[in-house]
Amino acid sequence: MSLMVLIVSFFLIFSPQFGKAQSKEQMIEYEKLKNFENGKFININPTEMDIHYWALIKEVLKSSNTRRPAMNIDVEKIDSIAIENTNITQLTWFGHSTFLLEIDGKKILIDPMFSEKPSPVSFIGTKRYSKKLSIEIEKLPFIDAVIITHDHYDHLDYTSIKKLKGKVGKYFMPLGIANHLIMWGVEKEKIKELNWWGSIEFDSIKLICTPARHFSGRGLFDRSNTLWCSWVIQGEKVNVFFSGDTGYDTHFKEIGEKYGPFDISLMECGQYHKDWKLFHMMPEETVQASIDLKSKLSMPIHWGAFTLAFHDWTDPIERALKKANELNMPVTTPRIGESVIIGDAIFPTEKWWTQYQIINKN
Repeated sequence: MSLMVLIVSFFLIFSPQFGKAQSKEQMIEYEKLKNFENGKFININPTEMDIHYWALIKEVLKSSNTRRPAMNIDVEKIDSIAIENTNITQLTWFGHSTFLLEIDGKKILIDPMFSEKPSPVSFIGTKRYSKKLSIEIEKLPFIDAVIITHDHYDHLDYTSIKKLKGKVGKYFMPLGIANHLIMWGVEKEKIKELNWWGSIEFDSIKLICTPARHFSGRGLFDRSNTLWCSWVIQGEKVNVFFSGDTGYDTHFKEIGEKYGPFDISLMECGQYHKDWKLFHMMPEETVQASIDLKSKLSMPIHWGAFTLAFHDWTDPIERALKKANELNMPVTTPRIGESVIIGDAIFPTEKWWTQYQIINKN
């Protein structure tokens, strides 16, 4: 038993995918911040998990064939030459929370996660629903900037960052995450960290690091040691919001008042549970948050690629669409790999996921 503990400890300390902890000097600087308390970053409002462990164990043990698609999902293939030469203001979904945003002549990659599993090791975790990616990292053109919301494995992937680092101009992220990337070989000079409400000009684009209601961490003992956030991305003609992972809270209305209206909001919708609803929105809250933001169009994300919770895999999008219909909130539902032209009156609305559902014949 002692040997096993020793092996696990060495693995957690020396395996690079877990990233690098903050220095004492960094922690001293963080202590001066309003959103840092007792050695941890904190949310705007108190946010604690209310876990009912026995009920959760039963859900873990319960077998369900509806938590994954009935077959592998087919994704839209993307041509690297077409990406390199386009001047259209658009975004392309790669599944879960990974996007390519093309805006003002720049290519911005958001929360790059291209691996098969959102996990530090290959033998743990749920597999991606699709066997193939819309485009391999090696075929991506030069990426002007990578934007990161937090350091959880389904948003910050070690392998993806390692493969990308030779073709990225700049990196933007919340406080504390730079240590991970520097350890993985990214040049410090390319990285800019921001606190909530901090902003930076990136040529004609303005990036604002805005609050989210969540937490962070890659190991057993580093919970909330780094910051999490959402992002406002303002181009010359379009205004985009990216929620990151978040529970519903007052920050949506505040962001909407300060920076709205938005042409499109990319909104977390999936991997939720009643015991951790303060950290992940329910689908109905996703729609209300889009309204709070004064968004003209909402796109539910954080679903369609992995099973990280106990609900049916199509539950997020179906519940969100039902609520959006009640509240008259326009929603777009592109296939993985399909682009959405920002500001266009016509956008994808196909219910493509229905062809992958298990049919109940009873």
